[in-house]
Amino acid sequence: MSSTIVPEIEKRRARRAYSEQAIDQETMERIFTAATLAPSCSNKQSWRYIACTDEPALEKAREALNGGNYWARKAPLLVVATAVDDFDCKLPDDRNYAQFDLGLGVMAMLLQATREGMYAHPMAGFDSFKLRENFGIEESVRVVTMIAIGYPGDSDHLNEKHLASETSERQRKPLEEVVQWNGYQPVTGE
Repeated sequence: MSSTIVPEIEKRRARRAYSEQAIDQETMERIFTAATLAPSCSNKQSWRYIACTDEPALEKAREALNGGNYWARKAPLLVVATAVDDFDCKLPDDRNYAQFDLGLGVMAMLLQATREGMYAHPMAGFDSFKLRENFGIEESVRVVTMIAIGYPGDSDHLNEKHLASETSERQRKPLEEVVQWNGYQPVTGE
């Protein structure tokens, strides 16, 4: 990779070997401040985050994790990231910016956590209905992702597949597969 890329972008990976070491409040506030500094359509900032750090809140979040995300149970901070469509730009051609803006906020959060020496892993493997029930999230709010955040830890609790991904080389599609210069060609394959 190029040394002109922001180091946290190059370093960030979806790691799973977490320590249960607590994260101090100041550090967590820097991570969430980074998220709130992300751009948003007309500065509407439609994102809302539930920061689960105490045992009752963590257990509510853990109950919603799918089996494949067993490793996230060790993270000392689980974040439920939501978007409120009605608080954001909705254009008549079916462009709704709430989820896009939330993605920008989550990326800022991931990069700040990486700078702090932590792992931050967004997940799709959870039951959004269980999160709604456990936290009283109303229907008008989209539950988009959960993020496990914590310091690196031992990998002895990981299954064989996840252990291999911890040490494997980072795989990214080449630019020529994802960037179309000066025109559009129909997308084929995955």
